[in-house]
Amino acid sequence: GNMAFALRAKRLPKPEIHRRVLHAADIPGLGGPLERKPGELSGGQRQRVAMGRAIVRDPAVFLFDEPLSNLDAKLRNQVRTEIKKLHQKVRTTVVYVTHDQVEAMTLADRIVILRDGRIEQVGTPMQVYADPVNIFVAGFIGNPAMNMIPAEIVGDGPTLRCVLAAGVAVPLAPRGGMALAPGMRVTFGIRPEDIAVLPAGAAAPAVVEANVALVEPLGAESLVSFGLGGHEVIAKTEGRVPPRAGAQLRFAFAMDNAHVFDAGTGRSLYPGNVAS
Repeated sequence: GNMAFALRAKRLPKPEIHRRVLHAADIPGLGGPLERKPGELSGGQRQRVAMGRAIVRDPAVFLFDEPLSNLDAKLRNQVRTEIKKLHQKVRTTVVYVTHDQVEAMTLADRIVILRDGRIEQVGTPMQVYADPVNIFVAGFIGNPAMNMIPAEIVGDGPTLRCVLAAGVAVPLAPRGGMALAPGMRVTFGIRPEDIAVLPAGAAAPAVVEANVALVEPLGAESLVSFGLGGHEVIAKTEGRVPPRAGAQLRFAFAMDNAHVFDAGTGRSLYPGNVAS
């Protein structure tokens, strides 16, 4: 009855209403509790009813305004998957509003990132992840957030380097469109998943040696924190045996995925390699 209300208001024939309700209930998996009262439904089922009420109207555009905000973590993941399946099945445009970057990354074909009513960037999930236009976007997309370290550009031509706060210099590979020059004060950015523990005897273009300050095991991977010139840096390392706190390790930075931002404006000076 809840799902059919809009159709009854439009005075559609009862057989057509029945057909649409059964079809809509089948998409979000509501076939079981169709005869239940609202008070007998779980939070996740109530959210599905709301989705079904929209589906039966066969709209040109769906607007979902933080539909998962009131669900617990398990239901949030379940309903998020169902919304993804729904979109793949009905192929109707969905405008989905969320503050959760995981929802944005997993559900979107294109992401519009807003700040204070202004559009900061528009792109596919991988574009905004790999090539953020400024520090705000870089810090919003990704979990844990991108590491940000004050730095200075030194060198000349194709041999530019980024000298981090601790005096450690990391080489910058030439990229088309980069706007870097010696002496510039910048913010160096690198994601935790782009920092790896370097095995003994191995070499890499950009290596930082530091003592492990904190380890947060996640199972198949761990979050490893270390200090760099007074700044905390987080690495996401693979392996079921995490390093121990206090250990001195060599960390390799994947410079192909590094970022450089203007220290004043926060805009990106070092474009990524993801095609538009």
